[in-house]
Amino acid sequence: MAFKVSKLDFWTATIDDRAGGAADMLEPLSAAGANFEFVFARRTPEHAGRGLLVIAPVKGAKVVKAAQAAGFSKGEMAGVRIEGNDKPGLTAKAARALGDAGVSFRALSASAIGRKFVTYVALDSAADAAKAAAALRKLG
Repeated sequence: MAFKVSKLDFWTATIDDRAGGAADMLEPLSAAGANFEFVFARRTPEHAGRGLLVIAPVKGAKVVKAAQAAGFSKGEMAGVRIEGNDKPGLTAKAARALGDAGVSFRALSASAIGRKFVTYVALDSAADAAKAAAALRKLG
């Protein structure tokens, strides 16, 4: 069950909950050369008319500057990325490893394409991300 575990920073922004709201936030970063591995957007029912946009990674001076100018910030969520060969039950095993290590995650997103999978875990702090990464590496 060999796979790669790496830590990453999620960048977040509040967006307008309207058609084109996410595109308006992403286009300036794309123009600056951004190449995202992870993009997640959702409405925030607790804040009518608003949404949340999460991206990763934000790399390079031009992309960082564009992200900051668009209203993105890092630091609210730390993350762990897991990738490897897909096998039945991997997500359940990863969730159990996190639970057994005492790690409570904010969000988990897992996808498989063909025989490969990628999972992103959002955590409350860099310390939680380090703890999560250590627990997940023991699975591989």
